[in-house]
Amino acid sequence: MRFLRMKREPDRLLDTVGDSLAALSGGVNRSKLLKAGAIAGGVAALTAGSAAISSIRRRVEGNDS
Repeated sequence: MRFLRMKREPDRLLDTVGDSLAALSGGVNRSKLLKAGAIAGGVAALTAGSAAISSIRRRVEGNDS
């Protein structure tokens, strides 16, 4: 008797995104999706960090005047 092997949520998401992109582009492998996700995450983190630093600077400059 075989037990069902359930996929974790990130695996299901990657499979769904991969299937959708494969239908559009003719095939995308998992490593390219992970690399693109890592790049997008890095850009989002840098943007959020930059906004936080700008906010802190504005508060400090506002207190000085």
